[in-house]
Amino acid sequence: MLQSGELRREPVLPPGFSLVTLRESGDAFAHAQAIAGEAGAATLVWVRRFDIIEFAVVLEPDAILGEARLAHYLAMNALADALAVYSPPERPVLFRWPDALTYDLGLIGGGRLAWPADCAENQVPDWLVFGAMVRATTMSPFQPGQTGVGMAEEGFEEVDAVDLIEAFARHLMLGVSRWQEEGARAAARRWLDRLEKVVGVRHGIEPDGDLVATSQAGDERKSLVEALARVDWLDRESGGPKL
Repeated sequence: MLQSGELRREPVLPPGFSLVTLRESGDAFAHAQAIAGEAGAATLVWVRRFDIIEFAVVLEPDAILGEARLAHYLAMNALADALAVYSPPERPVLFRWPDALTYDLGLIGGGRLAWPADCAENQVPDWLVFGAMVRATTMSPFQPGQTGVGMAEEGFEEVDAVDLIEAFARHLMLGVSRWQEEGARAAARRWLDRLEKVVGVRHGIEPDGDLVATSQAGDERKSLVEALARVDWLDRESGGPKL
C-alpha cells in the first residue's frame, strides 16, 4: 500500500477538474487558498505524502457565505463516501462534529473549510476551499492510549492516495448534482446520518450550518464557524490527524 511507485500515477479526475501537485513538504490547504482566485473552481491540489493522503479543492459557490458554508457538509460526505468504497464493510465510517472523520470509532482524518477573510456573511464568496486529510498509515504498532487509526493498520487493501482522490472527486460531483436538485439541506441531512450518535440526543442542522443537540436537558446550539476555526482533529505539530 502507498508504495513510491504507485504515487507516480496522477489521479484521473472528472471533466472540469484541474490538478496541481506539490512535493511532500507542501501544504495543500494553504496552497489552494493562495491560488483559488486565479485557479478557479474544481482545482484540486494534492501533496505527494506517503503517511497522509492530503488534498484540497476549490469551490465557487453561488450563495451568500452564511448559506454557502453548508458546502462543508457536502465535501465531508464525499470524503466519507470515498473512504467507504474501500473500507471493510463491517465497520462504519462516521463523523464527529463538525469536521473529524472516524473509522471504527478511531480518528482517521478530517476536513477543513476556508473562505476569503474579507467576505461578509451576506456576501457571495469568490471561493471556498475544502481541505482533507486521511491517515494512510500510523507508521508504528498501536500504542496504549492511542485514539487515531490508519488505513494500512485497519485493513484497507489495495488502495492508495490516487484511488481515494479519484473516488472523492466522483462523489463530490455527485453531491453537487444533488445540491442543485435538492438544496443544501439535503447535504446536511446526509451528513447527520453519519454523525456519531449519543444516546438520548437528537441532532439537527440549522440553515446557517450550526448544530442543535436536543435532549431532556433542552437544546444546545454549537456554532459551525467557531468549530471550523478550532480544527480539533488536527495535530499542528505533526501536520496530520491526531494519534
